[in-house]
Amino acid sequence: MGDADLDWRPIEPKDAAAWSATLIEIQHADRDWEFLTEQDLLDDFGNPDHDFPRGSLGAFSDGTMAAFGTVMVRSEADPVHDMRYWGGVHPAWRQRGLGSRLLDWAEDAAVRLHQEHFPGQPLSLSGSSLTHNPDGGALYAARGYQPVRWFHVMSRDLKAPLPAASLAPDVRVVPFSPEVSEDARGIRNEAFADHWGSTETSAEAWAHHVTGVTIRPGFSFVAYIGQEPAGFVLSEEYEGYNEAIGGRDLFIGLVGTRRAARGRGIASALLIRALAEAREAGFVSGSLVVDADSPTGAVGLYERVGFAVKHTSVTQAKSLLP
Repeated sequence: MGDADLDWRPIEPKDAAAWSATLIEIQHADRDWEFLTEQDLLDDFGNPDHDFPRGSLGAFSDGTMAAFGTVMVRSEADPVHDMRYWGGVHPAWRQRGLGSRLLDWAEDAAVRLHQEHFPGQPLSLSGSSLTHNPDGGALYAARGYQPVRWFHVMSRDLKAPLPAASLAPDVRVVPFSPEVSEDARGIRNEAFADHWGSTETSAEAWAHHVTGVTIRPGFSFVAYIGQEPAGFVLSEEYEGYNEAIGGRDLFIGLVGTRRAARGRGIASALLIRALAEAREAGFVSGSLVVDADSPTGAVGLYERVGFAVKHTSVTQAKSLLP
């Protein structure tokens, strides 16, 4: 069976409900963890890093999204512009070559968008697959992609006791708010500058992110040493995931410490405070995603706080322009 009966076109806001429904089917079939609601997806249409008219493609059949793909331009090409691909095929529409067709489109779209943003620079495209889903890895491998990085999804039961955490007297912690948002962005950009695949977050992209529907300011904090921003934790909550697990989960979206402030326990103290506040509010678990080879040893930090690996995904990359 082919795809002659499918309507292929860019994804639009009106497709968010169908997109969410397909993601739920994919996540159950693949034992994934990322459940996104219609509102979560609608929020993405305001993201300045996404160009949906030219950087998205959906396949539709009688109101069902059979497959989807998106490509995202990055803020830098230093030394390579590593664009990101995200795609999936509804379980009922698999084994028809839709995944290959999406990657054909993604590579073409990536080249076109890249040449507008970073002409003359090298380009690569990367996507990810779950290590327990061999079909996803095989699709990438068949098209010349190579595994380049592994990321862990880690979780923690908030019913278990949290370790104690203390900060030096010269460290003060304030709740996340619009007044300290720019300080948090500065910490984020410095803290992640040495992380694989990370690029600077622009003021525009940051403003969109921290005002999104998933952000939970009440469980997010910024630390200062004197008047200098030192570290931060930014927490999120995904209603679709809550429904899947039958309780509230606090997703730790970002934790970072500026280089000069590292080694003082700031990141772990902020993380523990966010989790403690969440437990008091009735959350049952915490979760996060971390680079398995984080240069700051983040996996060990999270393990000491009580997180354990739940899933692992592998990032697959392919050079498109030398």
